[in-house]
Amino acid sequence: MARHRRDKPGRKNVIEQKGRMENLSFGIVALGANLPSGAGDAVRALRDALAILHSRFNISIASVSRIWRTPAFPPGSGPDYANAAATIRTGLAAADLLEGLHGIEARFGRDRSTGRWAARVLDLDLIALDDLILPDPRTLRRWIDLPLDRQRIQVPDRLILPHPRLQDRGFVLAPLAEIAPDWRHPLTGMPVSRMLADLGPDGLSGMAPLPPDAARPRP
Repeated sequence: MARHRRDKPGRKNVIEQKGRMENLSFGIVALGANLPSGAGDAVRALRDALAILHSRFNISIASVSRIWRTPAFPPGSGPDYANAAATIRTGLAAADLLEGLHGIEARFGRDRSTGRWAARVLDLDLIALDDLILPDPRTLRRWIDLPLDRQRIQVPDRLILPHPRLQDRGFVLAPLAEIAPDWRHPLTGMPVSRMLADLGPDGLSGMAPLPPDAARPRP
């Protein structure tokens, strides 16, 4: 009589969980805030936003950077920002994930009609999802190459991935380099570490990680 292997308790669940994780997409989310909200100060907003992302949307938070203090842009436009980056695992499509991020912003009182560089209680940007290029390489390249004066007035009417301003933003790259330095841009092939180095000191002017007791948001 053939003898069948009896799986150890929990073995089946572990295998099923591993399979589900392998089917999930890898995503990058940038977080920022420079105004208090009902949740408290900007640092608290980042922490609470990650917790909501995990609990409400069943998104696995893979890693989280330290929180960085970043001067507002344009200079003098508001208080310093608290910025961080997180890598996630999700089964959501890009559009659904973006809708979820906007929903969390609204929950904190974010008013998206106030302008692109207005002070805000919470800003959650979908930076990348797997190696997706949306809507297509040509459109992404056009937005990447958009001059600064046109960036001030032009807003995409659709989701662009990876985020077209990723390579220009020290407040995204510095936190992201802590948790995913080798992630490569699917269009340019450049790793995060190289994009950060290309910014030079001017691209990180005024930035600094917060002290350890406030430095790392947790879901």
